[in-house]
Amino acid sequence: METEKATFGAGCFWGVEETFRNVKGVLSGSVGYAGGIQENPTYQDVCTDKTGHAEVVEVAFDPSQVSYDELLDVFWSNHNPTTRNRQGPDVGTQYRSVIFYHSPEQQAAAIASKEKLEKSGRFNRPIVTQIEPASTFWRAEEYHQHYLQKRGQAHCAV
Repeated sequence: METEKATFGAGCFWGVEETFRNVKGVLSGSVGYAGGIQENPTYQDVCTDKTGHAEVVEVAFDPSQVSYDELLDVFWSNHNPTTRNRQGPDVGTQYRSVIFYHSPEQQAAAIASKEKLEKSGRFNRPIVTQIEPASTFWRAEEYHQHYLQKRGQAHCAV
């Protein structure tokens, strides 16, 4: 079985992980940090808003069961892509809306899906989601992995 990776930042990574974990065809997910300048950042480092990292979820998926386009739909449907560096009460660059692509095909799909969403009129403000090449994924501390599942919660309380 061939698997692919996808990496998304859409606010607090606990809820993003839980959302993607429940998608058929997603085989695994890890929360972590990507897009910053510091090697081996910790949660405390990232929370200073000085490392440049986003809180992200990196998923392994089976493209024969779920397409990258379907994962993009999940991404767009589960956060507000018009708020720069914030989701709900969480504010800072680590909560930015970002797609880290792993191939030219993912880059093209991400750009096309963003343009389609912009033209749809679903949002009355500009979409600020960044689309960037995947950088080093730094796995977050173990206590962040499956955080909501460990606590019997389905989503973050906002």
